[in-house]
Amino acid sequence: MAILANLSHSFTSIIKKTNLYYVAATIVLCCTFYVIGFWPQGGDVTSRQLSSTASILPTLPCKPSIENTNPNYGSSISIDFTAHHTADDLVPLSSSARVNHYPSCNPELSEYTPCEDSKRSLKFDRNMLAYRERHCPEKNELLKCRIPAPFGYKPPFRWPQSRDSVWYANVPHKHLTVEKAGQNWVRFKGDRFTFPGGGTMFPRGADAYIDDIGKLIKLKDGSIRTAIDTGCGVASWGAYLLSRDILPISFAPKDTHEAQVQFALERGVPALIGILATNRLPYPARAFDMAHCSRCLIPWGKYDGLYLIEVDRILRPGGYWILSGPPVNWQDHWRGWNRTADDLKTEQDQIENVARSLCWKKVTQRGDLAIWQKPTNHVHCKINRKVFRNPPFCQEQDPDKAWYTKIDACLSPLPEVSSIKDVAGGPLVNWPERLTAVPPRIASSSIEGVTAEGFSEDTELWKKRLAHYKALDSQLAERGRYRNILDMNAWLGGFAAALVDDPVWVMNIVPTEAEVNTLGVIFERGLIGTYQSWCEAMSTYPRTYDFIHADSVFTLYQDRCEMEDILLEMDRVLRPQGSAIFRDDVDVLVNVKSILDGLQWESRMVDHEGGPHVREKLLIATKLYWTAPAPDQDKQ
Repeated sequence: MAILANLSHSFTSIIKKTNLYYVAATIVLCCTFYVIGFWPQGGDVTSRQLSSTASILPTLPCKPSIENTNPNYGSSISIDFTAHHTADDLVPLSSSARVNHYPSCNPELSEYTPCEDSKRSLKFDRNMLAYRERHCPEKNELLKCRIPAPFGYKPPFRWPQSRDSVWYANVPHKHLTVEKAGQNWVRFKGDRFTFPGGGTMFPRGADAYIDDIGKLIKLKDGSIRTAIDTGCGVASWGAYLLSRDILPISFAPKDTHEAQVQFALERGVPALIGILATNRLPYPARAFDMAHCSRCLIPWGKYDGLYLIEVDRILRPGGYWILSGPPVNWQDHWRGWNRTADDLKTEQDQIENVARSLCWKKVTQRGDLAIWQKPTNHVHCKINRKVFRNPPFCQEQDPDKAWYTKIDACLSPLPEVSSIKDVAGGPLVNWPERLTAVPPRIASSSIEGVTAEGFSEDTELWKKRLAHYKALDSQLAERGRYRNILDMNAWLGGFAAALVDDPVWVMNIVPTEAEVNTLGVIFERGLIGTYQSWCEAMSTYPRTYDFIHADSVFTLYQDRCEMEDILLEMDRVLRPQGSAIFRDDVDVLVNVKSILDGLQWESRMVDHEGGPHVREKLLIATKLYWTAPAPDQDKQ
């Protein structure tokens, strides 16, 4: 037994010594490889490898904010978790990521409107004036240059002074001052145009004319907030509505009278180039509280009343249509209009018949004004189809679809109601409560994925975002600096709603590529807007807008069209010294910034209002002032 005990003790000792050898060998090997890692190829790795790495990474200045003043450092450590690298520090990774400089276009293109080019329009059908509608250039025709402002261009007057005065250098066209000299449209004196507020049918001025309308329908109680002016001239009617808290959209074709819409835009009045021809107007159904035509030369009684059918589509239930000029009050004016009494009477009868077939009620005709009202629902109108068989009600048609959509000779049916006293689609509250009240389209669950709670949250979100924007952009914060804003992807109009107390109007765009059509909601809030595909140019003149807001626009159009073409269009419609805010993913904005550099805009990237850890960033940009060279300099 003693022998066995000794053997066991010896065996245990051998095992322990062997384990010690393995442990020692492992330690030696680890130390050896650790040392080798610090001296590859016999040199100091730290400076060589870090300098190599720094050459391919963005330069981000590090400023440690932790300073140890505690002698007992090991027992108390203060750690700073705040971000030391913000969006301002982002730079392109290499010069190859930068886009080449975009040259200036020929000075002759200073008023270039790609989709309303008069030469291109001559290729299209003249029937029903289809050739004056939008006809955009092909992809290989797109210009890759910057549209110049005319030589001598000046920043426009601030509102409300701009309503009455425009610099001649900005719109160098005197044609209307001669053609409309007796109608007080526009006058020229010295270095500017002035707008007395006159019009063909309101020689006493637009203000007095609107007062006359106000004696016939209620314009002051907030029930009428949005209006459309067809064949607007220089948009004096819309200009004077703005001061009454009524928001208009004015439109006219580009080449009827030279520069009429351009004058409207230079005055700071909401306007677009457009025409009633074969396509629907680019607005949803039930959009406007009031439509107006003052000698707008639209043949309302022709083509089976097609154009009044389109006005009916865009009027809200209970909305008004106002007509002045031929043939209204033809008995007093037919000699001055150089038309026969029978001809004018026939035209008046045609309009009256179409209006009755649409179930409109003639409110009044007093002097040179005639006013009709659309019914609040179609209960009676469906019964009347037994008498008025035309136009029939449209079948299986989206009344809100209005981008390159042909006008159909059928009546857009209003939403069903349970009582003859109900307002189809839901009643609208008066302005200004209308802005924040839940829109009927949302209350009725007609907008996919949008609830009343979501609408209210969106409204509050944009109030916070606007406050953040104004902290970043001093010009946006300066009251009156901007007169108009283009929101390229407006969603529910929250950005425009947040600006309601500023002296500015917003053109809200719902892209035709958006998954959900929300433009009807925007109009129900008492705001204005239009449809637009940003793969094409907008129906407006260069230098229309003072400020542009682009929220997730480039993410939406990724793989749909070229980023540079959208940015060139933004450069075309933004005024010199105007600004823009881009909101998008950081990788997208790095590419946007590189193109803006090529357009010679100043820009800087900043963090999202939620902080630096949010991938979405903001790009604040300003278009620099520059113009075409002086004419004599250009010849040299």
